[in-house]
Amino acid sequence: MNVATEATELVLIERRDGVLTITINRPAQKNAVNHEVAVELGSALDVLDADPALSVGVLTGAGGTFCAGMDLKAFARGERPTLPDRGFGGLTRASVRKPLIAAVEGWALGGGFELALACDLIVAAQDARFGFPEVKRGLVASEGGLVRLPRRIPYHVALRVLLTGDPLPATEASEHGLVTELTAPGAALDKARELAGHIAVNAPLALAAVKEIVRTTQALDDRNAFERQDQIANPLISSEDAHEGAQAFAEKRVPVWHGR
Repeated sequence: MNVATEATELVLIERRDGVLTITINRPAQKNAVNHEVAVELGSALDVLDADPALSVGVLTGAGGTFCAGMDLKAFARGERPTLPDRGFGGLTRASVRKPLIAAVEGWALGGGFELALACDLIVAAQDARFGFPEVKRGLVASEGGLVRLPRRIPYHVALRVLLTGDPLPATEASEHGLVTELTAPGAALDKARELAGHIAVNAPLALAAVKEIVRTTQALDDRNAFERQDQIANPLISSEDAHEGAQAFAEKRVPVWHGR
């Protein structure tokens, strides 16, 4: 097993067997995001996409809370927890090429919920809770909540969450298909890493292509969706990894991917 850990004051990253775990590290503030966290989180996501040895990312929070959203004290001082073209936390409007899994313990509130929605899969503890309390503060969930939540769960459930500001328990979120895996309290990160490991053994170019195709064809009709899919998928046929996958199957061995 290949493990390497790096730390800054606000964000931790750990490389392990093709998986990059990114941890928001402000437990005393319930991992609320200020501008500096957004910058460091955005940098960590750039590491994920740039390193050919990494295939999957896992995003979590330290101290039993995923993320309580925007740091309101920093906001009152004039800070903004968003980055140009990347959105809240450097993620909600960013284009992250590789699969990203949210590992949620405790609360995922406001921008924290939007960070989870920006991920491709969500693993959550049974006692975790999601919520958009923005309407209680005269605001709206404008970094993905209003756009993504009604696409992921039934419309009337999404509107209940968005209009009341009341929490959505992880158990109910799972019933509606929002949560990929439910775990015992305290086990979300381990399960997310296990899931990431199952994904990371696959060809990295194919993983990135699957994510891009699914994300960019959802609003298209079949004809345009197939056209977009073929633009992304056809180059894989001539890739070294496609040849390696076929050769490894014929030789009954584990493939060795090179990402090209």
